[in-house]
Amino acid sequence: MSLDLKLKRADRIYRPGELVSGSVVVSSKGALSHTGITLVMEGSVQLQLSAKSVGLFEAFYNSIKPIQLLSYTVEIAKPGKLPDGTTELPFEIKLEPMQGQALYDTYHGVFVNIQYNLRVDMKRGVLAKDLQKTLEFIVEVPTSNRVASPPPEKKPAVKDEKPVSQPGPVPFTITPESLENVKKTSRKHVPNFKLSGRLDTAVCNINDPINGTVTLESSDAVIKSIELQLVRVETCGCADGYAKEATEIQNIQISEGDVVRGMSIPIYMVFPRLFTCATVAARTFKIEFEINLVVMLEDGHLITENFPIRLVRS
Repeated sequence: MSLDLKLKRADRIYRPGELVSGSVVVSSKGALSHTGITLVMEGSVQLQLSAKSVGLFEAFYNSIKPIQLLSYTVEIAKPGKLPDGTTELPFEIKLEPMQGQALYDTYHGVFVNIQYNLRVDMKRGVLAKDLQKTLEFIVEVPTSNRVASPPPEKKPAVKDEKPVSQPGPVPFTITPESLENVKKTSRKHVPNFKLSGRLDTAVCNINDPINGTVTLESSDAVIKSIELQLVRVETCGCADGYAKEATEIQNIQISEGDVVRGMSIPIYMVFPRLFTCATVAARTFKIEFEINLVVMLEDGHLITENFPIRLVRS
């Protein structure tokens, strides 16, 4: 015997207000007795602290609990018997949040996870084993339709918070003088170089690639490679404090070897599904994204320029 879940949409992508429909498929050899079949639709935000943050804020253990976004239970079949062979039991549930909550994009991160699942349970007799099947479906929330969570009574300040990205081209010029986090005494050891270019926009539609160009105007040092790095910045916390962690999502090489000076190199990166989502700022968590342009010199030194970006969903 087997229990399965099937959705009508092959891509399993749904938006708020739509009907999540499909069927529960039960296959058995001979008649199958059961004491009820129920379907549960759940959505939640799971928050987790990094190892270095544990112990910093003891209050986190009480405050950072899973946030329930939705939870609905539907009875698929009353207690009885199912006939021999395959039986399909249709279902239909409207995708909407619980009162006081909002839906967010499905997101698989390191310290923040937003997931939506369907779970079907078939209860059987005392001596028989219950059957269960879980299926994840994907939720995409247009940015214009997202209802923000109610603001906290007092918004704590987050250290090193960067300004919100604005739409429009982002030109840049990188020289030894423009580098941050470099001591003045160490700056004289940095080889002379000049990089210029632009990103087409800092507010990106998540379904479109990010584009731009970079040009190595001059460099005294030999270039080994130029790479583009996509970074997630996840913030978890409460009124007692915040833990902010940046981790790499993907890294692509846009040039290899000592680049020809003055040549325009295209920047092109597609945002990976599930590992990115529309930028979120909720009461107890934030999900933000950044682009790092990394120039690796032949002697092993790295030159990095950081660009905060905001992802939206149309």
